[in-house]
Amino acid sequence: MLRIGITGQNGFIGKHLFNAIGLYPQDFQRIEFKKEHFGNPDQLDGFVKQCDVIVHLAGMNRHQDPQIIFNTNINLAHSLASALKRTKSDAHILFSSSTQEERDNEYGSSKQRARQILIDQAKENNSLFTGLIIPNVFGPFGKPFYNSVVATFCSQLANKQEPKIDIDGEIKLIYVTELVDFIIKQIKDRVSAEKLYVQHTKEIRVSTLLDLLKKFDKEYINLGVIPAFSDSFELNLFNTFRCYINFEEHFPVMFKKHIDSRGAFVEIVRLNIGGQVSFSTTVPGITRGNHFHTRKIERFAVIKGSALIQLRR
Repeated sequence: MLRIGITGQNGFIGKHLFNAIGLYPQDFQRIEFKKEHFGNPDQLDGFVKQCDVIVHLAGMNRHQDPQIIFNTNINLAHSLASALKRTKSDAHILFSSSTQEERDNEYGSSKQRARQILIDQAKENNSLFTGLIIPNVFGPFGKPFYNSVVATFCSQLANKQEPKIDIDGEIKLIYVTELVDFIIKQIKDRVSAEKLYVQHTKEIRVSTLLDLLKKFDKEYINLGVIPAFSDSFELNLFNTFRCYINFEEHFPVMFKKHIDSRGAFVEIVRLNIGGQVSFSTTVPGITRGNHFHTRKIERFAVIKGSALIQLRR
C-alpha cells in the first residue's frame, strides 16, 4: 500500500484528488496535509517521512503583484525540497506545473523554476520525479476569477450577471476528474519524467463555451429541462455548471399540477433528448390513455391504490 500525501489537498485539484484516492483503500493510504506545515519545518518533516508519494499541488495562481506569485511558488518548492533533503526521503514526487511555463510571465517562470528545484532534489535523493505540464483545468467547485474561466462564467450566470469576453480565443481544457485519473495512473505506474505533458481533452472557443453555459442556464434553471449533450465534455461542463447554482434562491422548485375531471397530472422532469418523468392521479372508473405511439416507450407503475393496465396491438 502506497502512502500518499498531497500538498494543497484542500485546493481545487487537491480536494478532487484526495477524494478519488480514498476510493482505493486497498492500494493507497492518504496522509493528511495542512498548509501550516510549510511554516513549521518539524511538521513538514513529519509529513514527508510518512509519505511514499507526494503530489505537490500547493501554489499561487493569481495575485495583483506578479512578484508575490513568483516568490510564493519558489519558496514552497524550496521548503519541500529542504524537507526531502533533511529526511533523506526517496518518495516519488509528482509536481503540478502548467502550460504557462512556455509563456513569459511570473507564474510560468515560477513553475518552471520550482520544477527544476524538485528535479535536483529528486536526483540527490535518488527518487522518482514526475513533472506534470497541465492545461486549463475545469470542474465542480473551482474558484471563480482564480481557477478557470469556466468557474468564472458559471458563477456569474448563477448570480444573474452577464459574463464578458476579453479575448475570444481557443482554450485547451481538461476536466478535473480526467486529470485526477491521469495522476493516479502515473502513481500506479511509477512514471519518472522531468516534463510530462498532460493532453487536453477539449479545445473550444471562449464564445462557444459561454454559449453552452447560457444554454444550460436557460434550459435547466429557467425551464427545468435536462439539456441534451453531444459528448462527454458537455456533460462534464453541465455538472460543473450545476455546482454554482444558488440553492437558497433556486430551490425548492415547485411542480405545476394540471387538474381536470379525470384527476391530476404533474411533470417532475423533462429531458431535452426526449421524454419526461411524471405522476398522475385518476379518479375511480376513469380510463386514461387509450391511444398508441409509433416511436415512444412508456412505463407505468401503480404506486398507490389499484388499477387495470391493458395493452393491445
